[in-house]
Amino acid sequence: MVLEQELKLSVLEGEITLKDISLEGYEQSEITSQRLISTYFDTPNQTLIDSGVGLRLRFDGSHWFQTVKEAGQVKNGLHERQEWEHALETKAFDEALLALTPLKALIEDKVMWASVSPVFTTDFIRQTIVLRSQDQSEIELAYDKGSIHAGEKTTSIHEIELELKTGDVNHLQQIAVQLISKLPLETTNSSKAQKGYALVLKSNCQQHSD
Repeated sequence: MVLEQELKLSVLEGEITLKDISLEGYEQSEITSQRLISTYFDTPNQTLIDSGVGLRLRFDGSHWFQTVKEAGQVKNGLHERQEWEHALETKAFDEALLALTPLKALIEDKVMWASVSPVFTTDFIRQTIVLRSQDQSEIELAYDKGSIHAGEKTTSIHEIELELKTGDVNHLQQIAVQLISKLPLETTNSSKAQKGYALVLKSNCQQHSD
């Protein structure tokens, strides 16, 4: 389990070109790129999200990962929450590891666990730069562009995430201020999971009205 600390920025217009970004006071790594496909799971009654817990499977092109996240707290775009993430050999959940997370009661309830199924999927390209400060803090800057799919409904993903890997969390806000001064960005309190569940609600409402 780790404390995830990240600051999210929505892209308001246009494309972001990472190679053109220069941040004063930070060394920047080369840009890496990968496609990430994540499926989020819940019960038909959305027991997990109502309990403040998220569950997903992610494929990065080579490996599968299962992730459990608590809702945590969000303020001015800064998301802080507990996260449990484990690499998997296949796309099947490791129930023993999930039982070590806040999903323990759900895993032990065989009927409830059997009802867990996919609710929406995110599919995006992530370009990443690692930033290092003079005090050796390390921050991952990720530029995500893609979409979320729930039933027949789709919405876009177009954002930058600044995640603290090591060091002082204040660097996230310092970097965000520099980025916002140069690019069409604004802080956001909405996560991909929140956008996905909002899309599920729209999809369900459409189905009921048809």
